[in-house]
Amino acid sequence: MTIPGNGRLPRLEDVALRAGVSHQTVSRVVNNHPNVSAATRTKVEAAIADLGYRRNTAARSLVTRRSHTIGVLGSELSQYGPAKTLLGVEQAARDAGYFVSIAALRTVTDAAIADALQHFQDQSVDGIAVLVPHSHTLQVLSEFNPGVPVVTVGSAGNTTVSSAVVDQQRGAAAAVDHLIAQGHQAIAHVAGPADWIDSSERAEGWRSALLGAGLDADLLLEGDWSAESGFVLGPALLASGATAIFVANDQMALGLLRAFTEAGVRVPEDVSIVGFDDQPESGYFSPPLTTVRQDFEELGRRCVDAMLREIEDGAAVSSSTVIPELIIRASTAAPRTAESGLPD
Repeated sequence: MTIPGNGRLPRLEDVALRAGVSHQTVSRVVNNHPNVSAATRTKVEAAIADLGYRRNTAARSLVTRRSHTIGVLGSELSQYGPAKTLLGVEQAARDAGYFVSIAALRTVTDAAIADALQHFQDQSVDGIAVLVPHSHTLQVLSEFNPGVPVVTVGSAGNTTVSSAVVDQQRGAAAAVDHLIAQGHQAIAHVAGPADWIDSSERAEGWRSALLGAGLDADLLLEGDWSAESGFVLGPALLASGATAIFVANDQMALGLLRAFTEAGVRVPEDVSIVGFDDQPESGYFSPPLTTVRQDFEELGRRCVDAMLREIEDGAAVSSSTVIPELIIRASTAAPRTAESGLPD
């Protein structure tokens, strides 16, 4: 919309005149400042809507010397967990009035990570969220100083930068404790790739829970997060003698369910399975999958909150932990008696 009579776009001063308030008050409303009464805020928002006013971000950047852009570095974004984490961060950033610039790594190498961080520097971003839970990432972050706040997201990271993390070990332990409580003693684990921090943390949670219960923790196989890898590992898991399996993500659990179905093994009557992530389809697997849910929206909010405290208030490096939740469905049950055995 333009201002009648001169054809120009509405400015902050026009909103102030329409609302009958000062331009400082309009600025406070536009920037979500808390010191504005509800009645005044409503009046200003109505004027903004009437005039079709939109904030001039270029001019704002010149005044504040900030781009109001957050760089987000991600990898494996085709996987459910990383994709949902990215969406959580992006939504939280937009809610806070920040744009998002995304750099998705095709390969996770020191050079690729460093190049992406340099790219964000060249863009003059105000902060960087790192969604690359690999050991490579921590090494590069310890050597690269981007000159802006950095928050690692999803898994524990470098202690010199802020982090918003999910307690992966606690989630894995909750899954294993559930299986132990049902009477299982031979509990295998299908881990993700060894160089993923998430994978190693979940494996450690599995191991700690078993050892804490006086059980062996020697049935571990490694997949690559894909359903195919879960399917391929099916025969080895059947041969292991495990009565229950904790799988490091729902996709690998899906592949494992198919492998067992084709082998004539029933879940949970013969073998119990627990996944991790609680992707939307997990409740519709056959059987519906018991799994560990991560709150990705909350993770995104905590990431952006930590970053904005550093950007706007100069706050110190901080760490915030999101607690995952065990979702019990139909893929777990008490183990069968030794006499019943598994199908040949």
